[in-house]
Amino acid sequence: QVRLVESGGDSVQAGGSLRLSCEVFGLRASSVYMGWFRQPPGKEREGVASIGSDGITSYAGSVKGRFTVSQDNAKNTLYLHMSSLKPEDTAMYYCAAGQYMMHSDRLVPDKYNRWGQGTQVTVSS
Repeated sequence: QVRLVESGGDSVQAGGSLRLSCEVFGLRASSVYMGWFRQPPGKEREGVASIGSDGITSYAGSVKGRFTVSQDNAKNTLYLHMSSLKPEDTAMYYCAAGQYMMHSDRLVPDKYNRWGQGTQVTVSS
């Protein structure tokens, strides 16, 4: 059974940093596309970052230069390193896995079919 378990969400001040983790069970994370998504209160879910089996990463423009996605294949775990956090980064963050997609779809939520339960990130000004 495939399970994705996120952790690391917290409340931080603007300018701070956090590292989110997503432990993957029942699936080899390095063999599929893995993504981080977020859903701010009252808004739709949006793509944040992704990493493919080819190691290529993609980022939303709003986080480029501040967030870094990585994975530890030995631990089968995906990470999202977030720095210079802003209040607009406040959201529930989800990790997801997907198998078949074009490069341009890597930040599209509908292309992913396995999801974690989410972890809350709150950034105060």
